[in-house]
Amino acid sequence: MKSRLSPRTPPIIRRTSAPVAFALLLIALGATPAWCQAGSGKPAKSKEQVEADKEKNKESEAENALKAKYDAAVQEKNWPDAESTASQLIAQHPENWKYQKKLGDMQLNQGKYEKALATYEKTISAAQSEAAPNGDLAATKIAVAQMLTSEGNSYLKLRKNEEALAAFSKAAEMSPNPGVAYFNLCATQYNMGHTEGALAACDKAIAADPKKADAYFIKGSILLAESTTDAKGVLTPPAGTAEALKKYLELAPDGGHVEDVKQMLGFIGVKVETTYKEKQK
Repeated sequence: MKSRLSPRTPPIIRRTSAPVAFALLLIALGATPAWCQAGSGKPAKSKEQVEADKEKNKESEAENALKAKYDAAVQEKNWPDAESTASQLIAQHPENWKYQKKLGDMQLNQGKYEKALATYEKTISAAQSEAAPNGDLAATKIAVAQMLTSEGNSYLKLRKNEEALAAFSKAAEMSPNPGVAYFNLCATQYNMGHTEGALAACDKAIAADPKKADAYFIKGSILLAESTTDAKGVLTPPAGTAEALKKYLELAPDGGHVEDVKQMLGFIGVKVETTYKEKQK
C-alpha cells in the first residue's frame, strides 16, 4: 500500500541525521559549529591559540608605541630619550639588528664614540649574518655602509685617523652610492697630508657625486700646492687646477671657501667670474 504525504508536508526527506540536527540547534541558539563556520573552512582556534594571538597583538602594540616614541625623540633631537627608547626596543627584540643601529646612532649623536663603535661592530656582524640567507641584501648593504661611515666619524673624533680611513674604505666598497664615503676618505687623507691618496679619493667622490662642491675645493687645493715655478718666477699649476676651483664656485657660490678659492684663482692668474650665483638661479 502506497503511503500518502500530507498536503502540508514538503516533498523532501524529513528525517535529519543527529549531527545536522545538533548543528541546526546551535545555529538557532546563535552559535556556529566549527565545521560549518564561514571563511577558509579551518577549524576554530583553541583557547590557547586565541590567548597566544592576544599576547602577540599586545607585544606588537607595545613595539609600535616605542617606535613612535623613538621617532618623536629623534625629531626633537632629544638624543638621551631616543637612546633610552632604542634600548627598550632592543630588550623586547634583541634579534632585531635595526634597533641596535638606532642605539649606535644615538650614542654617536651624544659623543659617546667608544660606545657607538662597540654597538656598530656588533650590529654590522648581525646584519651581515641575517642578510646572507634570507634578508634584504640591498637594504642591508646600505645600512652597513652607513654604520661603517659612522664608525669612521667616531674614529676621527677619537683622533684615530688610520682606523677612520679603514672604515671609510669599507663603506665606499659597500655603499651603492659611495660619494659620501669617498669624500670622507678624500678629506681625511688631505688633513693627514696624504695628498696622493686624497686626490684619488676626491676624483672618485666627484665621479660618484659630480655636485659635491667640497670635493672640488680639496682637489683644487691639492693641485695648486703642486704648482711649479720656472726661472722667471712664473707659476704653472697642474692641469685641472683652475677647472676644479671654478667648479667649486659654480656649485657653492655662497660656500664657506669662496674667498679662499677666489684668492687661489687670482694667484694663478685666472680671472674670477662674478656670475656664478646668477647661474645657480
